[in-house]
Amino acid sequence: MMRAAHTVTRKTAIVMQKRAINAAVAVIHQTFKHGLPNGGLASPSQSPSEDINPQSEVLHAVDAPDRLRAGQFVARSLTNAAGTRAYKLYIPASYTGQPMPLLVMLHGCKQDPDDFATGTRMNEIAEKAGCFVVYPAQTKSANGYRCWNWFSAIDQQRNRGEASIIADITRTVIEAYGCDRRRIFVAGLSAGGAMAVIMGNRYPELYAAVGVHSGLPYGAARDLPSASAAMRRGADDMDARGHTDYADYADHHGKTLPIIVFHGDLDKTVHPRNGEQIIEQALAHIVNTARKEQGDADGVSDEGSSPSYTREIYEDDTQRPMAELWTLHGVAHAWSGGSAGGSYTVTDGPDASKEMMRFFTTAAWQ
Repeated sequence: MMRAAHTVTRKTAIVMQKRAINAAVAVIHQTFKHGLPNGGLASPSQSPSEDINPQSEVLHAVDAPDRLRAGQFVARSLTNAAGTRAYKLYIPASYTGQPMPLLVMLHGCKQDPDDFATGTRMNEIAEKAGCFVVYPAQTKSANGYRCWNWFSAIDQQRNRGEASIIADITRTVIEAYGCDRRRIFVAGLSAGGAMAVIMGNRYPELYAAVGVHSGLPYGAARDLPSASAAMRRGADDMDARGHTDYADYADHHGKTLPIIVFHGDLDKTVHPRNGEQIIEQALAHIVNTARKEQGDADGVSDEGSSPSYTREIYEDDTQRPMAELWTLHGVAHAWSGGSAGGSYTVTDGPDASKEMMRFFTTAAWQ
């Protein structure tokens, strides 16, 4: 009886511990308040589905106004020592076995691959570019808000935690479809954007370029309190040890990973200073020059009107494009130029998906 009582007490303690962890996570992720009607965001038009069933393989047509033949959007899953994650893979209709680029897309909090693909329209962009797109899915069991745990120490390490799962998903798709290893990219929104930065820093030999929308720099946080502080005002002290792999790769290969960053100047969820810090971190090891331009969604501002964005372009001493920082004027925490059919997007402004693909394509051939 004493053993039984001990077992019950232990189970009760475990339940209470899990509740306490979830409550702590909620403190920081309560900050990710999407769908604010006056904050430059589109409210979620649907409730993201529960975790993807990895046993199903569903084909979806891509919304392509120019009537491009739709590719396949299939559901898969991967398990390694760090855990199991489902993912969705977009296979372009033009794929017949030839090496193609691959883009890894990491969704934000409260999103899933289907919602993220719809909101960014990245499958449509990828079809035109001839590019695979894979969307790893965070689980509710790993994070109650489905946020990637970018602030967790273990998930920021190479070959550990969620970073290792995303890297293995990337490698699995490369091997299965013979993707062009010179053109493997990673991008994300918000918590997914912060995770994309982690992937670029921890696996610089795997990815050719990084895209970030409303994210944070590597080493911005080591726990929940520091994550909350970085989201409010920018990182106080980016861990210099955090980009050792990145610095070593730059030293050995003579280059750093090109990176493109988008951030709204009215973002109250992740402070715009974080976008600037991502660029500072990426360019810390190279001599660079910068030039600035302004424009509206079509690229040029009308005379007398306020520009919808400011674009800063950074090049190395050989004029090779290394980084772009797009400051989105009047935009809060949302994917610029997205579709209202997905959550956490703003339909106005420059098309972040198209610009990311353009940057990736250009950077890969430099």
